[in-house]
Amino acid sequence: MSETGLVRQLAYKFKDKNLLARALTHRSYSGNNNERLEFLGDGVLNFLVAHQLYQRFPNLPEGDLSRLRAELVKEQTLSEIATGLSVGEFLNLGEGELKSGGWRRPSVLADAMEAIIGAVFLDGGYPAAAELVGRLLQRRLENINPKSIGKDAKSLLQECLQAQKLNLPEYAVLAIEGEAHCQIFRVSCHIPELEVTTEGKGSSRRAAEQQAAQLAYEKIAKKGKK
Repeated sequence: MSETGLVRQLAYKFKDKNLLARALTHRSYSGNNNERLEFLGDGVLNFLVAHQLYQRFPNLPEGDLSRLRAELVKEQTLSEIATGLSVGEFLNLGEGELKSGGWRRPSVLADAMEAIIGAVFLDGGYPAAAELVGRLLQRRLENINPKSIGKDAKSLLQECLQAQKLNLPEYAVLAIEGEAHCQIFRVSCHIPELEVTTEGKGSSRRAAEQQAAQLAYEKIAKKGKK
């Protein structure tokens, strides 16, 4: 599939298009793959997120900053961002990875996302990488709460609703897509009293519920700020 659509979504035009092509090439496809770019992108991402958190939370101790950073750069977060950008559709994968649904696998998507960040850093330097990471993580950075460190999205949402004396959310499986060995679950999270409904996707029902809960939690937090 053409990479033009991905370039539009990234909102970054590569001077060296070979860098993007390499970032999207899995080791199963070619020896000239994205592993070195992934290594670089991991370091760039960790630094940029650390910088953002340092500026946003001037009074937060080092340990809490580290835990917030881990939440923002973990595999699940990166794979969700990659899924939102449809990165899987642009990956170059070997035959075995194609047959096993590698374009949907969270680890493959997260690695590709790091490789893309590394490629942007090499192509456009620090400013381009900082702008890309800031844009990709903007919603998460704006909504991340130091008090929520160590708690999963479903627990946070439950606590939020209980504090308002509201009923617990209703989760429902909307669809299960893909073959048995590589399924994608689509799950809704519905909170009737607040008229909030979100949808999450994941490689398991639990992962999909967590994503839907996270989106619902962010919606409620946004409403509260108005």
